[in-house]
Amino acid sequence: MATKVFIPTVLRRFTGNQESLEIEGKTVREVLTHLVTDYGDLKKHLYDKNGRLRSFVNIYVNDEDIRTLQKEETQVTEEDTLTIVPSIAGGKRSTGRPACRSGRDAYATTLTNEEIQRYSRHLIMPEVGVAGQEKLKAAKVILVGTGGLGSPLGLYLAAAGVGRMGLVDFDVVDFSNLQRQILFSTEDVGKSKIERAKVRLQGINNQIEIKTYETRFTSENALEIMKDYDIVVDGTDNFPTRYLVNDACVLSGKPNVYGSIFRFEGQVSVFDAKRGPCYRCLYPEPPPPGLVPSCAEGGVLGVLPGVIGNLQALEVIKLILGNGKPLIGRLLLFDALRMEFRELKLQKNPDCPICGDHPIITQLIDYEEFCGVDSEIPLSPSLLKGEQKGEWEITAEELKERIDRGEEIEILDVREPHEYEICRIEGSHLIPLGQIPHRVSELDTADTIVAHCHRGIRSAEAVKILRGLGFQKVKSLQGGIDAWSEKVDPSVPRY
Repeated sequence: MATKVFIPTVLRRFTGNQESLEIEGKTVREVLTHLVTDYGDLKKHLYDKNGRLRSFVNIYVNDEDIRTLQKEETQVTEEDTLTIVPSIAGGKRSTGRPACRSGRDAYATTLTNEEIQRYSRHLIMPEVGVAGQEKLKAAKVILVGTGGLGSPLGLYLAAAGVGRMGLVDFDVVDFSNLQRQILFSTEDVGKSKIERAKVRLQGINNQIEIKTYETRFTSENALEIMKDYDIVVDGTDNFPTRYLVNDACVLSGKPNVYGSIFRFEGQVSVFDAKRGPCYRCLYPEPPPPGLVPSCAEGGVLGVLPGVIGNLQALEVIKLILGNGKPLIGRLLLFDALRMEFRELKLQKNPDCPICGDHPIITQLIDYEEFCGVDSEIPLSPSLLKGEQKGEWEITAEELKERIDRGEEIEILDVREPHEYEICRIEGSHLIPLGQIPHRVSELDTADTIVAHCHRGIRSAEAVKILRGLGFQKVKSLQGGIDAWSEKVDPSVPRY
């Protein structure tokens, strides 16, 4: 008897890119055991060294979370479906320093003639009407991130008439943003995201107030930035800020409208600890650094953040109006390739460290440390204990100098073949990261090897693997091929 197991995009490279598998087993435990037996590389992603399901991976039978319920012995039949739901990042980096202030702190309780005309399609809906539009006008919403998710969020919340919006970001517009971050145009490249976003949003609706925070969103400023807002929207793309947004919302009693994206898939939910679970109830701990790639490493279809961001905007509007059924206690999954939505139930965890019965987190913590992120090398995994960063890394300039001196260096490209087609360092040897253990015979332990990927995350993991296999003369190219293009060879395209 076989049960269908849905494999998320982030794990499909370990199953031959299959999106679902028919796996034998009478219980969830048996199905998962057979799964990791047949696809051995999955094991470390699903189980820790003690054989327990990892806390950042949820397992659903149909729409029930068996991990939270501790029901791995749940029986399954060929009519059931088993879904693996790992934590994913994606969106846009968080971010915001106060850049401007508005003197308007109060809002009229009646609509002007111009507003009546502007929002006429809302006003004729009995579910919104004048009272509902006045709620939107009085609402205060803050967006953490103005990138892929923040762009559609900002556009539609501004157009809908949300009276006061806060924007948090510290980045500048890059050419690579334009494929999906529809707030910006080619003319904006190199300029402050938050300032260009404000101009664009007020061009859509000059009746609303927009306050900007051009700084990183951190444990030191999060509660202060959020204090004047009713609803927080998470448009970030990294785990430290996701946990920070969640914890700040729980501690301040505010709902967190969550969205995340990766390649062709997205997730949406509303975490409101007053009425349901929080983000930590779903994912008590983050995955190890580098295990789950960001959009910068794994890619994202340009229209996907439009879908997910608009769903987040819809949830914000529902919360403001008090109409409909918000996604509290529910996780909405979207698969763009299948054009399929699936809904999974979420349960509040009584042992949650921040919103459970006996919380142990009572103030914001160091989220970089919690997620195991090296502040100097974002998301790079820690390699060998006792070694300094310089012992296993090399800069683009240093590599160029050594090549110019005539040193024999094997340049190992650990990206995927489709990335290799975009650009490459001349003479490099392509072995994708996941294939290294099986193709290690192509490398010589006596050679000096410099591994590189896109921006230095996967190559750091490659160094860890090769060191474990006995390679001593191996380093990771700091910043990856992106740094090589920027600092050494501009003819290599950046992506």
